[in-house]
Amino acid sequence: MNERVCWSAAEARHDFPASQDRLAAHAVRYGYEHTIEIRRRLDDAGVAVEDVAGVAELTPIPILAKDDLPDLQTGSPPFGGMLAVPVSELRRVYRSPGGITDPEGREDDYWRVAPALWAAGFRPGQVVLNTLSYHLTPGGHLLDAGLRAVGCVVIPGGVGNSAEQVETAVHTAATGYTGTPQFLETLVERALEARGEQPFERALVTGGPLFPPVRDRLENEHGVDVHVAYGTADAGILGYECDRKDGWHVSPRVVVEVVAPGTGRPAAAGEPGEVVVTSANSTYPLVRFGTGDLSALNDAPCGCGRTTPRLTGFLGRVGEGVKVRGMFVHPRQLASVLNAHPGISAYRGVVTTDGRDDVLTVSIEISGREVIDAAALATALRDAVRVRLDVEVVEPGTVPDDGPRLVDARGHA
Repeated sequence: MNERVCWSAAEARHDFPASQDRLAAHAVRYGYEHTIEIRRRLDDAGVAVEDVAGVAELTPIPILAKDDLPDLQTGSPPFGGMLAVPVSELRRVYRSPGGITDPEGREDDYWRVAPALWAAGFRPGQVVLNTLSYHLTPGGHLLDAGLRAVGCVVIPGGVGNSAEQVETAVHTAATGYTGTPQFLETLVERALEARGEQPFERALVTGGPLFPPVRDRLENEHGVDVHVAYGTADAGILGYECDRKDGWHVSPRVVVEVVAPGTGRPAAAGEPGEVVVTSANSTYPLVRFGTGDLSALNDAPCGCGRTTPRLTGFLGRVGEGVKVRGMFVHPRQLASVLNAHPGISAYRGVVTTDGRDDVLTVSIEISGREVIDAAALATALRDAVRVRLDVEVVEPGTVPDDGPRLVDARGHA
């Protein structure tokens, strides 16, 4: 049977718990033998490799938080001792927002995107417009590799220039879309305004929340069959929707725990917690890698026949980073620009939505008679975070003295 046809069938008859135990034990053993970071973390915690026989024995191992990667990589560049192969054996190296360096190994479909695309109905020969960025960050290549593994024809659209992307999609008879849900709606509306019809029949969206009103408009008003995939640049695709669209099936090729924040222990069934990943990736193995994302696990059987549990969706963040327009923004990126201006006495970034697009607004307070060029400051911040934003000068006392410097106020219902 063709591997593409096997993706859903193999998962439907998958002996998930047993294979997860084998995967957890292998990931710990391989990571200990091949990486400095995992070996140091296990040794410091007094965890012996031979004692990890399955998922349950992962609990004593401390979690490595995604927000700790910039400092780890700065102390031991370029990958903080996490790489299991020489840099010369990589296919590509990326620089993600927040100062995180990400590797791409030489395996086909390195980030395991193809099963998510297959579950979403993408098939060989379909022309697909891929709109995540190909510049420095891995998003564009991540989806591109999965599409090519399925056998699709890829238009490497990248970000921006919506008019030309619509024109190209129509000219090449593209019917598929991959990228953020917000940009999909922008392209659909642009096509309808210019042509009275839009080309896309199906989409795999990632990189940002798919709010129910947006999904309703795309599916019920515009006829796009939309599926969600969830993952990170570090760990690849972790979950994706089947045709039932009732949660994200966990990829059988990684171990996903949902952990009560601050405890390191698995959350109770159905309870929200941090998504923690263990992966036996031969290039970049991960052991208890904390994504900073909050979700919950649903073990109930799915009508599609897959036996993997499902993540119930994105419930917020534990870490400081906030995803905006498909890119992670970290408070330290704001600080790197704003702390250079002694006249700025306080600041806070707030992410909201206008119903379609993410909106990042940075509020600043100015002390004394300092004069700040808000437009120039906005340009410097945009260069730092690689996301469009607005800067507003507010009255002293407006910005709270405590709390996070970057707030996600979009809601994720």
